[in-house]
Amino acid sequence: MPKTKKIAEKGIGDNDISSNSGKKPCPQCGSQNIMVDYRHGELVCQKCGLVLEEEILDLGPEWRAFDEEQKSKKSRTGGAVKFAKLSKGLTTEIDRYDRDIRGGPIEPERKAQLYRLRKWHKRSRMYDSVQRNLSIALPELDRMCAYLNITGNIKEECAMWYRKVVSCGLVRGRSIESVVAAVIYLISKQHQLPKTLEELEDASSVKRKDIGRSYRFICRRLNLKMPVATPMDYVPRFASKLGLSGETEAKAIEILEEARERGITSGRGPTGIAAAAIYLAGRITKDKQTQKGIASRLKGVTEVTIRNRYDELVKTLGYKV
Repeated sequence: MPKTKKIAEKGIGDNDISSNSGKKPCPQCGSQNIMVDYRHGELVCQKCGLVLEEEILDLGPEWRAFDEEQKSKKSRTGGAVKFAKLSKGLTTEIDRYDRDIRGGPIEPERKAQLYRLRKWHKRSRMYDSVQRNLSIALPELDRMCAYLNITGNIKEECAMWYRKVVSCGLVRGRSIESVVAAVIYLISKQHQLPKTLEELEDASSVKRKDIGRSYRFICRRLNLKMPVATPMDYVPRFASKLGLSGETEAKAIEILEEARERGITSGRGPTGIAAAAIYLAGRITKDKQTQKGIASRLKGVTEVTIRNRYDELVKTLGYKV
């Protein structure tokens, strides 16, 4: 059999012989049970013993780890790229301890040299306007995401999109806070975890009109389809904030599904009809909340809106409460 070469990567903690469910079956017996013998560098059929490949190159690590602690100690790669950090987490810092590798003090003339190195290292990271903008915007993004309880994966996506917005020059002439809030508003809608403009206004201290203007401008210039938030997207967060039971939350979603089929939700604000459905579901499941109490604890919802949407739901769907 002619010798052929194939590249195979060895996983962490693999044995010398491991199974490989390859797509190509054995040409002799048709079996899919193929093994990779790392010790001999061969690809072998486990059923008939036919050697399919020889001289397989192993490009995996030369070390083995059997738990996460060993893996973290032996791994020589850095951390994952994080868009929410200015240098994406891949920078090298010159610390301020003024100690050598053995922990001893550094000579005075070397201290002055290290001081200059730190200063120019800091300046080199702010070499253009984009980096200076990011140095202000990324801490603001981190603060707003913490205030709004936004998860890390959504924050990373917001940082990635903000970098794209800055590189396209769309921040020029607008405040950094309004663009950061607009990006959060866009990405949270895409993940069906929308934030209201009132919440973003409280988090950023920027008027909701300015946030909406920046949001529409970004979508228009980047050719993005504006995601539409449905009332069902707001129900889990509203129910959690109000401390309602899972039964009430499920009933509210059921009411909204029925209302959508009847065409009641079209042309109405999603937050108002979601709050009204929660109020109606609470009355059905005896998990009662007052309209005034719901309006006071939810941003962007008024007591009058809840009352009007509630009357429409009861009248159209025929609930007797």
